[in-house]
Amino acid sequence: MIVKDFIAELATELESADVFFGHGTNNAQDEAFYLVFATLDLDWHRYDSEMEKQLTEEEFELLKEQVLLRVEERLPTAYLVGVAWFAGYPFRSDSRALVPRSPIGELLINRLEPLIKDEPRRLLDLCCGGGCIGIASAQIFSDARVDLADISPEALQLAQENIQLHAAGKRVKTIESDLFQQLSDRRYDVILSNPPYVGQDEFASLPQEFQHEPELGLVSEDQGLRIPLKILQEAAGYLNAQGILILEVGYSYKALIERCPDVPFLWLEFEHGGEGVLMLTKSQLLEYRECFI
Repeated sequence: MIVKDFIAELATELESADVFFGHGTNNAQDEAFYLVFATLDLDWHRYDSEMEKQLTEEEFELLKEQVLLRVEERLPTAYLVGVAWFAGYPFRSDSRALVPRSPIGELLINRLEPLIKDEPRRLLDLCCGGGCIGIASAQIFSDARVDLADISPEALQLAQENIQLHAAGKRVKTIESDLFQQLSDRRYDVILSNPPYVGQDEFASLPQEFQHEPELGLVSEDQGLRIPLKILQEAAGYLNAQGILILEVGYSYKALIERCPDVPFLWLEFEHGGEGVLMLTKSQLLEYRECFI
């Protein structure tokens, strides 16, 4: 069998199996390409010739094993192949951290325009997981220094591997911290955060694929708002005068609006999908700090 035919059959199987797409793709065809090309380490730049490649018996058996894990165990493809793409960059991906998928990646590709006037020199990726947001920021803003902060030592170990993958160690560092706890002497131009924001009820109803991800990176108490509200309460103290916070709260955005009806959240829109990402300036965070209690 050639690669093209295997991908076609796999896409049909994925559709009929009703697997969940959302950890890097949003449809069966793209998921099939992702699984096959990444598993066999095929070259996307030689797409036409790779699609006509004849599979060896070993390659065929390996792919069948991967498909079984994807369909029967509902393992996300990123974990199966060990790599995920974010903002145009590859990152190591495994169960130590969530699969990279935040719409914040689109903001970075657009260089945070028009949200900032000057190119940021200091950035924080708070609740960084595997570090994709912060490391992509360092790649895009070549003069910036970036801190990656997370409470999970396992996630920070993965983030450190991704720093090494992108040879970013001179400008990117990891900090084990419960939110801002270990960051008292630091100030940033931009804080980017994709924290846990899934409520317990929502978590229980998520597709099986999410059960393979660390619950620590997903779940927040109080309708998903406990951690986002704490970030909103404290972020101003870690921003420079013209600094901004970009915070993802996902589907919990409705609960946040109900909780804080007077706060002028700027809800960002995305060309390629995604919702529940807000921006506030330092002055706004200070003005409305009491609303976040």
